[in-house]
Amino acid sequence: MAAKTWQLTEVSNGTFVEHLELSSRDVTDTPEGWSVIKKTMRGGLSDGVEIVEINNGKLSFGVLLTRGMSLTTATIGKQSFGWKSPVQGPVHPKYVPLNEPSGLGWLDGFDEMMVRCGLESNGAPEFDAETHNLQYPLHGRIGNKPAQKAAITIDADAGTISVSGVVVETRFHFFKLCLETTITTGFGDNAIVLNDTVKNLSASPAEAQMLYHANFGDPLLDAGSKVVAPIDELVPRNDHAASGIEAWDSYQAAQPGFEEQVYFLKCLGDNDGNTEVLLKNAHSTQGVSLSYNINALPCFSVWKNTTALEDGFVTGIEPGTNYPNPRTYEGEQGRVIKLEPGGSANLGLTMQFLVSDKQVAEVEKRVAELQSGSEPTIHSKPRKGWCAP
Repeated sequence: MAAKTWQLTEVSNGTFVEHLELSSRDVTDTPEGWSVIKKTMRGGLSDGVEIVEINNGKLSFGVLLTRGMSLTTATIGKQSFGWKSPVQGPVHPKYVPLNEPSGLGWLDGFDEMMVRCGLESNGAPEFDAETHNLQYPLHGRIGNKPAQKAAITIDADAGTISVSGVVVETRFHFFKLCLETTITTGFGDNAIVLNDTVKNLSASPAEAQMLYHANFGDPLLDAGSKVVAPIDELVPRNDHAASGIEAWDSYQAAQPGFEEQVYFLKCLGDNDGNTEVLLKNAHSTQGVSLSYNINALPCFSVWKNTTALEDGFVTGIEPGTNYPNPRTYEGEQGRVIKLEPGGSANLGLTMQFLVSDKQVAEVEKRVAELQSGSEPTIHSKPRKGWCAP
């Protein structure tokens, strides 16, 4: 049978669905046990946040329509994948002061399992050298933009549940960019697939950036957890990160006051540019892998923030078009997406949630095959061209 689509939001014609519930009763020829619920949250900092909660019969997660189509904590059975942010969200963007003078207002809303950073910029805050005014806020604006369009599609033939959305990031006289995304999971599957297109809505050329900020903490992240990646080259972001270079890929228990450490990677891919990175727990019984294409996302960052649980014990594994340095620096290195007038770029990744030692071992084997025959280059100090001064 043909796929069925429910329009949730269409600003241009006034469509808005406050609440919707779907299950196998609504779509024939689909298995039992799955559900999709669209709701609008009420109260506190979450007031007005639209979320689509998906249960594919095995894997559950949420899509935040109001927060740039970000993803909330995922669960399989009793195992959860995400982190416990001291920010009790999801926070409506109206409460996130992106343009406050410090440039760090983005942090007021940060609690997602996966949030996109971009599109104009995606790195550290940057200030005008003469006026000291904020030019680019931390991690950009797209994660705090609501979807202009959103829809749910159930495809019985393909066996999939999809949420699609369009998020626009524009400023008159300046940038005119758009994110079109389709987030898909299969019935009874353990993966989420993100298919993204970044479009230039302008009649003039444009540049864009994208970083997939995927975040995991307790219980996946524990003392002895490891990142397993097929490495071509690795550089510590600063001297503090360099002090931990011998253990860049492993994690200690929560330490109150821990100062974050960041490592920049260039990963290896297969003949088509496909690669995979794994984060696993200490016993190799649970993990999450990210699969993506290094031709579209040539940069990878590991963010270690193993502070106290109460303060946000978390790591980020982050494929991107660039490293999260200030925008001007990354532009000087040519790490931007160049878009012709009306042009577009296709990005995305697959996030797979692993709940057994067998599943973890299978991913480790694939990563080892990518690394086979190539010795990684691990630099002990920050390097020019990689790390902003």
